[in-house]
Amino acid sequence: METLRALRSIGCVAMFALAAFFAHTARAQDIEPRAYSNAPVGVNFVIVGNVLARGGMSFDPSVPLDDAHIETNSIVLAYARALDLWGRSGKFDAIVPYSRIDGTALFAGQPVSRDIHGFARPAFRVSMNLYGAPALQAREFRGWKQDLIVGMSLQVAPPLGQYDATRLVNVSSHRWSVKPEIGVSKAVGRWTIEVQAAATLYGDNGHFFGNTTRSQDPIYALQGHLIYGFVSGKWVSFDATWFTGGRTRIDGALNNDLQRNTRVGIVFALPVNPRNSVKLTASSGVVTRTGSDFDAVGIAWQYRWGGGL
Repeated sequence: METLRALRSIGCVAMFALAAFFAHTARAQDIEPRAYSNAPVGVNFVIVGNVLARGGMSFDPSVPLDDAHIETNSIVLAYARALDLWGRSGKFDAIVPYSRIDGTALFAGQPVSRDIHGFARPAFRVSMNLYGAPALQAREFRGWKQDLIVGMSLQVAPPLGQYDATRLVNVSSHRWSVKPEIGVSKAVGRWTIEVQAAATLYGDNGHFFGNTTRSQDPIYALQGHLIYGFVSGKWVSFDATWFTGGRTRIDGALNNDLQRNTRVGIVFALPVNPRNSVKLTASSGVVTRTGSDFDAVGIAWQYRWGGGL
């Protein structure tokens, strides 16, 4: 009975940190359920995941490639901690991806190919639940039930990682990005309905291909999730995300690369025991204008400690 209670409790918090790892396949195209779920203060998570993506994908959507056939294999290491932010629950997470890119495309009508691996840009995020999810210790959390949660977050990614200004395709993109987001989560019985809205703002890359400067307009995203939680602590999420914007300029010249894409996905989370969890993910481009016509699958393992659970 104690084991079952522990698994149910971990089911409430399992994978809330894992949600971020899948986003690094294509950071502006996140599918991230349970981003604003509550967890006991002081709980720590370490996550190791792998994502394989294949198809007409642009790893950096501002690179002017056509007819891309690219495969990426990304290993992601992440850490997260649940926080007490002035009486409201929140979390901090840090993510470091290591990726391999292999594929072909057309640039200015000519075939190009690339096979490279290295660290992509890390990302750091702080989130805070503004309403409906107070900061709780483990003893209090066991009796807490979600109703309506309203939260916000800010993610920052610095211009670090593998980058070669003499090549068009790189693992990293050598620029800053900042992503503010707001999310709403409503529980109805065993179902949870979530909606998130975000904008990703980009700094300039002054060392782009051919010694040029590349800038990019913000990408605006809206995503929704329908989540079902099982008694055992397992849960499944049916997801969709729509995003638009992101036109680029090279030395001030505007490119015809407006993004207006839709992706759908599914996530299945399985608590193995009170400290370990596994997550399976899959997503696919449905409506694509630029850089999102690809399929992706992923698996991740999460270990939890601290917080009194």
